[in-house]
Amino acid sequence: MKTFQSFLLLSLVFLCLVTADPDYDENLLLQPLPPSSLLASFNFRSNASLINFERQHFKYIPRSLGQILQHAKTRELHLRFSSGRWDAENWGARPWGGAKEGGTGVEIWAWVEADTDKEAFARWITLNNALSGLFCASLNFIDSTRTTRPVMTFEPAGDHSNASLSNLHLLHGSLPREVVCTENLTPFLKLLPCKGKAGISSLLDGHKLFDASWQTMAIDVRPVCPSDGSECIIEMEQSVDMVLDIERSKRPRDNPIPRPVPQGDLICDQTKDYASSDACYPLDTVSAQSWSLTEVFGRPIRGSCLATGTQGRTSESLCLSVPHERDVHISDGASQRKNQAGNSRCFTLPPSESFEMLLPQQELQSTSPLLQPSLYASRSFTGHGQERGGVQSLLTNTSPTSTIEFVYFESLPWFMKPYLHTIRARISHHPSPSVGSDIIKSVYYRPALDRRRGTQLELLISVPPASTVVLTYDFDKAILRYTEYPPDANRGFDIAPAVIRLLPASNSTGSGSSLSTPSAAEAVYLRTTSLLLPLPTPDFSMPYNVIILTSTVMALAFGGIFNLLVRRFVGADEVEGYDLGRITARIRGRVLLLRDRIWAREKEKVR
Repeated sequence: MKTFQSFLLLSLVFLCLVTADPDYDENLLLQPLPPSSLLASFNFRSNASLINFERQHFKYIPRSLGQILQHAKTRELHLRFSSGRWDAENWGARPWGGAKEGGTGVEIWAWVEADTDKEAFARWITLNNALSGLFCASLNFIDSTRTTRPVMTFEPAGDHSNASLSNLHLLHGSLPREVVCTENLTPFLKLLPCKGKAGISSLLDGHKLFDASWQTMAIDVRPVCPSDGSECIIEMEQSVDMVLDIERSKRPRDNPIPRPVPQGDLICDQTKDYASSDACYPLDTVSAQSWSLTEVFGRPIRGSCLATGTQGRTSESLCLSVPHERDVHISDGASQRKNQAGNSRCFTLPPSESFEMLLPQQELQSTSPLLQPSLYASRSFTGHGQERGGVQSLLTNTSPTSTIEFVYFESLPWFMKPYLHTIRARISHHPSPSVGSDIIKSVYYRPALDRRRGTQLELLISVPPASTVVLTYDFDKAILRYTEYPPDANRGFDIAPAVIRLLPASNSTGSGSSLSTPSAAEAVYLRTTSLLLPLPTPDFSMPYNVIILTSTVMALAFGGIFNLLVRRFVGADEVEGYDLGRITARIRGRVLLLRDRIWAREKEKVR
């Protein structure tokens, strides 16, 4: 009994110490998006002192990831798993300013410490191979042909000394063909202290996450040194952002087939000429939809996970961006606080009880404002044929008064060979073609080498107010060896999205020298969608036919030669018990008997 009491006392003391630890924090932001979507932004932050990290004293930063970074001499890491497309026209600006977003598939960039480029690349390959096994991804396929060294696009997000910056090498790689699935989510959750069993991470379910219209998982590890001169720390930040369709998420899992809306529930536009009892043009409803955590995520929040603030008090782990007039029902034991702006509220979760939140259907007079993006970007292929083609990017500045400046970065495979002299930038629908001559401020171009490295293209572009810039260039398509084609060769080859880094407004009026002034925290990122490039594809049935024909000829030739070499030929009189006369007489008798039967049948027919 005393042993049990002592164990219980130690458990309570340990729980109090862990709960009061400020080295871990988690937050969830829920924001409804038009027309019927919900943005869920999960953020998990873990800290460790730099001394403890170097001594491999791991607490909240997992040992599995920390030892990989130490072995590969990686001082800063950024890893992204993404799928879907962010609809900027309806959903507004990207969460976190696009800093936590990655291109379609898998994207990774890191600062590796090394004395030479060759040594840095070797450690980069080691890092990718180790992370490939940790996250069950195909990062080991990032070789020299998929690796670039950006010059203007990325800046270190952590605090590095001037002495260490001289030995840091930035390397970037992407796999746009990679399919993000539950195999990547499971190791992601295992890096968290509560392993997805408690806190806001208990809402992360693979069925819901990968059914989202858009989702991205991010891991950022960087050193942070406070401005007051205190001890530096290693900060690991994990985030999951997804946009869920409320109607689709509310469907039961055992019967997910969509059902049509009953005719009596349709709200029709009666101003249409064809409006009648059997023809309806539906209108968007102005009322807020009803939903709850269990309906959208499939489960409530299972208590809190080490949710404490820096002052030792319980922090607000969940925030909801809705007007104050919106009715919100929460579970007992939780508290809420409304902000003064009148468009959001935050909740404090109970430490050990499940938390449920319900928003009923309600007519609203106002909605929470959405932050609009400063730039719209889209990219597509132009041209036709199997020999050459073109790329066209539309870059629209939404500001009516200020010029926007940004870095445009493309990483192209070696078999897509652009012509640098064909790059053109012009303002759309402008009568004078010479206006776009000063749009491109600076160019960094690293040509491809066949089967050794891809093409790297970085442009510093300036877009005037309320204008759309059309950026185009031409390229040639290389012919691959038949062994270099994937199994689904006729589908095409995925081209990584373009990365755009918006520079701060204070530096947007200068020239190319402004690239060194903005920090990574001030920059805003966005990415275009990936492209599908069709290449000249051989007729793979011809090798199959040749293989079949050759195998048949070889089998016949081999069979005949084998029989000649192995089979033993002997004379008929050499076989024991073999009487040729008896066999001949028996055959002659059979023939005569068969002849007599035939003649007898013919005589019967004549009669």
